[in-house]
Amino acid sequence: MAPPRPQALDADLLGYLATHTSPRPDAVQQRLIDVTRDRTGGAAVMQIGVDQGVWFEMITRAMRARRALEIGTFTGYSALAIARGLAPGGTLLCCDVNAEWTAVAREHWDAAGVGERIELRLGPAVDTLADLDAHDRFDLVFIDADKPNYGAYLQAVLARLEPHGLVLVDNTLWSRRVLDPTIDDADTAAMRAFNDAVTADERLRSVMLPVGDGVTMIQWR
Repeated sequence: MAPPRPQALDADLLGYLATHTSPRPDAVQQRLIDVTRDRTGGAAVMQIGVDQGVWFEMITRAMRARRALEIGTFTGYSALAIARGLAPGGTLLCCDVNAEWTAVAREHWDAAGVGERIELRLGPAVDTLADLDAHDRFDLVFIDADKPNYGAYLQAVLARLEPHGLVLVDNTLWSRRVLDPTIDDADTAAMRAFNDAVTADERLRSVMLPVGDGVTMIQWR
């Protein structure tokens, strides 16, 4: 679970950004935010921010993505955003291990009218990917799952990423803990190692953005 997270930007800037981001959550999205808070308690910090949801939908639409993948679905806010941005006939494959939380996701995907675009597979994501058809490829991938396996997830999806494709990776600032050398828990160490490995990989171009808890965008060079 992610630690309670201070944002990358100060409160005043965050407030200004929030008032200049559109659209605001619709009725289904707001209900999903509220239900997530009520049913998951402290785990609700794992839900992406409203600004991220708008951004993900816009990126998906701009790319005209037809095949998307999400590793780590939680209660489905990010999947809802991506599914809404898919090109006609597009599909999103979601990988998660928690049946209780993804049941909340299914309910709200259906309420938003995107349930038919989303396939949910419960089980370890690495196994799910290994079981896919050898020729299955993705235009857009979002990784937001257990931090020690980020490196393995990235390598698995790079093998299936279209040449024009894009990988979005959440929590790469990890509540600013990546900056503090006195913090050495397993998740923080994993995020530092992941960030360093992405930067050093000459096959890739990447940019880390101070959105939410940090989102890194990755493409093949």
